[in-house]
Amino acid sequence: MLMYGGQVGGSANGELRSAPLAARVVIADRQPLMLEGLAQVLRSFPTASVERCTTGAELFNAILTSQPDLAITDVKLSAPDGLAVLREVRQRGLQVPFMLVSGGLSDSEVLEGMQLGIRGLVPTDAPIDDIARCVRTVLGGGTCLDQALVGRAMEALQARETALRELSELLTGREMQVLQLIVGGARARDVAARLAVSEGT
Repeated sequence: MLMYGGQVGGSANGELRSAPLAARVVIADRQPLMLEGLAQVLRSFPTASVERCTTGAELFNAILTSQPDLAITDVKLSAPDGLAVLREVRQRGLQVPFMLVSGGLSDSEVLEGMQLGIRGLVPTDAPIDDIARCVRTVLGGGTCLDQALVGRAMEALQARETALRELSELLTGREMQVLQLIVGGARARDVAARLAVSEGT
């Protein structure tokens, strides 16, 4: 785990200090067993309240209503997903700390989460002690990110940037514009409209 910042510095015996105050926490996951597991982890902390959610809509409403000290969520929520909730929360100017506990994350999901300022990132198959340590770090004001997930995502980003640099040496500026729009998910018709060219160009 990459852990830094906040009031979670090492003590004389190398242990991390607990978050100093009781906290309001919202947890969200599609699977009841995972929700119960997270609730069990939180029972070892001085939490003032723990609210459970099973959909993105419930999570978003809970965050707006309670302004929690920490939101722990799976990315694979429905209606909307966890990253969409995080995106909307940030667009509203709310700086609620988010911790992602999710399986099967893609590199793009990890990178977007980091860009949106997640404070915690742990795979669902991580040991309970690792999840608890990450919760403690984030509640203490620090950041805790799974090193393997972040490393893999950064390698993918570097490879993509290298490929784009190499392509830029082969393509014209206009061709690079088209390529970047397509990589960004734009359809041929949208690209043509944006660049004022015919669809078959």
